[in-house]
Amino acid sequence: MAAEPNDVVQVSLPLPRSLDTRVFIRVATQAKAILLSLTTASQEELSSLRPMGSFVYALPDRFNQQQAIATTLFSAESSLEFTTRVAKLVARKTQLPVYVTNSISLESMGMGGTVEEEMEAFKGVAEAILSILPKKQVPS
Repeated sequence: MAAEPNDVVQVSLPLPRSLDTRVFIRVATQAKAILLSLTTASQEELSSLRPMGSFVYALPDRFNQQQAIATTLFSAESSLEFTTRVAKLVARKTQLPVYVTNSISLESMGMGGTVEEEMEAFKGVAEAILSILPKKQVPS
């Protein structure tokens, strides 16, 4: 299920090691950029508002395709590293600029969001995002 230009795809997946919390992913693909929104919600929190989290802009490095450059537009310390890693990964894989907003909360994971749990959540989110992004990615 690949997203086409000017497409919006929304998916959710269970947060690893969590009883009832899900990660919600919204991918808006434009001709020259991608907008990703990430958040978590449990059955009890579905109607409550979440804080904004971090907002990061990343773009591919034209001189080294194995790297991406990222700039923080809005910082929330609890989600900044996760957001930056997702933004750089998507920019590097797609060779397109990407905006990522992230209000994922890992507190409801089994041990409250340890490094191992964060890596497991990142892997799941990255696999889900990369599976829905367009495959041809060198902009003209």
